[in-house]
Amino acid sequence: MLVIKLYAYAFLGEFILLYPVYTLLFADAGVSVAEASVLFVIWSVTGMVLEVPSGAWADTVSRRLLLFLGPLLAGAGYALWVSVPSFWAFAAGFVLWGAQGALVSGSYEALAYEELQRRGQEGRYAAVMGRAEAAGLVANALAIGLAVPAFAAGGYAVVGAASVAACVLCAVTALTLPEHRAPRPAGEEGYLAVLRSGLAVARADRAVLRALLLVAVVTAIWGALEEYIPFLGLETGVAESAVPLLVLVVWIGATAGGLLAGVAARLPDRAYGLTVAGAAVALAAGALSGHPAGFVLIAGAFGAFQLAGVVADARLQERIGGAARATVTSVAGLGMNVVTLVVYAGYGAVSGRLSNGVAFALFAVPYVVVAVLAGRRERAVAQ
Repeated sequence: MLVIKLYAYAFLGEFILLYPVYTLLFADAGVSVAEASVLFVIWSVTGMVLEVPSGAWADTVSRRLLLFLGPLLAGAGYALWVSVPSFWAFAAGFVLWGAQGALVSGSYEALAYEELQRRGQEGRYAAVMGRAEAAGLVANALAIGLAVPAFAAGGYAVVGAASVAACVLCAVTALTLPEHRAPRPAGEEGYLAVLRSGLAVARADRAVLRALLLVAVVTAIWGALEEYIPFLGLETGVAESAVPLLVLVVWIGATAGGLLAGVAARLPDRAYGLTVAGAAVALAAGALSGHPAGFVLIAGAFGAFQLAGVVADARLQERIGGAARATVTSVAGLGMNVVTLVVYAGYGAVSGRLSNGVAFALFAVPYVVVAVLAGRRERAVAQ
């Protein structure tokens, strides 16, 4: 039942009908593009500031509690948007949404790993997390599909109410999750002690630090590039009405990658590196092809990156010891936020000078570096 509850939580957390239309809500409320950019910055900065402190809170108090509170905060933000549509209401909603992301990040992975470990099933972690990622992608796709008729039937009020309901159900699901906490070592009972302990592990343990960097880079780059897929699709010359089909192809690839993560968890470092390198080549080739068929390659690449990100997280969890698991995992979340912002800024900087295909190919290069480092690590271990 544990894994079913984890899947349900992941699904409900992404089953938000407001996602596809909230930019329309902003526009209807008179929010300019520049003001929308400010809102996105508020959202990102909130998550970054709260990421690690919330991880330490989860280790100190209760991971299940934070998993309960997170969706409620997001739901309150969505309700605020729909009931009082204005710039400052949107800003407050993004603060609440950013807080939700910080509370859940780290807490979810730490609770899942330790509960599986308590059952002697920690080897299933990659498979479980991969399927949870797939459940979230399916929920997101269903929400996009249902948002159209729901919006047509009742406008923002209906999609907002449905989104709040999903958040409440997600929070209720969190209360059903088991949580068995091991006694903390002496001297690590308080919040600051846990925070210091987690940061010390992330900084001093080279294996953990390497895993943290791997999770951040592998997961964040393709996640940020996904936002630009429609622009890349238009560049191929297809009609605007066909762009969602290209997005769907990529979505299918990413979902498949999550489902295959359990099998990939057994890959040796060299095979892992070759998988990432092959995905980087496929991404660059598909993006530079300038043809809709290239999106099959991009879908395969995104699936491999999804798979590689889940495996990297599983290897990080294996290396974390002590009572500060959520804190250390939140450091990875902070790294992902930083890398995501770098990709957004970098893409924006080159977008006026280079084609979208060339930009995608450039952002495939860091994955080649990751692949080389993974293979080098295996040779170092062998020596």
